[in-house]
Amino acid sequence: MGKRITIIQGHPDGQARHFCHALADEYAKGCEDGGHTVRRIEVATLDIPFLRTKEQFERGPLPDSISTALEAIRWAEHLVIFYPLWLGSMPALLKAFFEQLFRPGVAFEYHTEGTKAKKLFAGKSARVVVTMGMPAWVYRWWYCAHSLKSLRRNILQFCGIRPTKTTLIGNIENMNEHQRAGRLDEMRGLGEIGQ
Repeated sequence: MGKRITIIQGHPDGQARHFCHALADEYAKGCEDGGHTVRRIEVATLDIPFLRTKEQFERGPLPDSISTALEAIRWAEHLVIFYPLWLGSMPALLKAFFEQLFRPGVAFEYHTEGTKAKKLFAGKSARVVVTMGMPAWVYRWWYCAHSLKSLRRNILQFCGIRPTKTTLIGNIENMNEHQRAGRLDEMRGLGEIGQ
């Protein structure tokens, strides 16, 4: 029996198609080949207000514009997140998306002081696919993949999403067609097995 998979396209440009979009499309095709059910969230199409205070983060209402995205995340057994590395991290719009959806009462609940928070997204797994201009090994080893580690540990795993696997795709601007095709095939294969 196939998995319920939600693809989160985190590229903030809603006017043009990028390699992140092609990767997500191939992943979705692989899911269909593997008998999985897929829903998609295109972050660039959402009206996502930025949170500016602790009060908004902890008690503010969830914007109506992202209620469908929340339902798709709750429905999913596996999340696949695609985004380009900008200034060493995820684009601001994607971070705003996570801040809206991965907050108290939605993704976790505070308990009494000194105890762990209740993880409301427990039982889900994830894959994070990051594209970048630099070689992937430079980001992983020289920069210690700091922003990716933060996403995995401080957002996804904190809310119960584990295991979280990663795919780093570097040298995007310098890839030839053969290399691009190889990466697209890789995504299709991962989609087929629901990973």
